Amino acid sequence: MRNEYDFTNARKNPYTKNLKKQITININADTIDYFKHQSEESGIPYQTLINLYLTDCAQQKRELHIEWKKTATV
Repeated sequence: MRNEYDFTNARKNPYTKNLKKQITININADTIDYFKHQSEESGIPYQTLINLYLTDCAQQKRELHIEWKKTATV
């Protein structure tokens, strides 16, 4: 190992924007099953499919629209 290194010609890593960050997230079992089924059909790992879907939503700046359905009260 050298005592000093010369970084004068060093370049920034061009892939740093594409780095992934590991997180913990709770997802419903039926949602996981849906993506696992899609994974079997496409040959793409289900975690990659989830990431692709979420990335597409973020890139398209999709807005979340939720409608709560009222249930009949007794």
